[in-house]
Amino acid sequence: MTIALIVFLILLLAVIAYGVMIYNRLVSHRNRVRNGFAQIDVQLQRRYELIPNLVETAKSYMKHERETLTQVIEARNQAKAAEESAAQQPENAARMRELAQAEGGLGQALGRLFALSENYPDLKADGTMRDLMEELSSTENKVSFARQHFNDAVMHYNTYREQFPNIMVALPTGFQPAQQLQLEEPEAARQPVRVSFE
Repeated sequence: MTIALIVFLILLLAVIAYGVMIYNRLVSHRNRVRNGFAQIDVQLQRRYELIPNLVETAKSYMKHERETLTQVIEARNQAKAAEESAAQQPENAARMRELAQAEGGLGQALGRLFALSENYPDLKADGTMRDLMEELSSTENKVSFARQHFNDAVMHYNTYREQFPNIMVALPTGFQPAQQLQLEEPEAARQPVRVSFE
């Protein structure tokens, strides 16, 4: 009876130790997701700071396009609010979907602004506008790179979380699936980039 009890206790301790190891790895993967989002956060903040300057510069040339300029600022504010919410809990799938949707709206608003700016040659020639657009383009590239890193971290976290027996530890301890940050319109992102040297 004593030997059976000792064997049972050893097995129980082994199962508990294995569960603790799984829990610690889940925490590690979740922290990688949070760190990945922190990298996106830095670049999005930079982007949100550039947009009002861009709109102010465009405003002096595009006096008849006030509605478009207002839409850009409103979309920027919505995206910034969604980003702040997502930053609090980047592994929360609902918050990540809200951010992706808000970023899609901001991208559409900026696209309309850039399309309209083609009708204003003086605006295109403005040095401040050119610098801001170049800086915004550079920031967009950094956001894309950071988003790729974040999405990789989310994939590793979700894969580890869903494996057996890891799922047996993840569910009761509150490790929910994370959501990748996807473009709202992936078809538009696959379109070739147009370059104009006018």
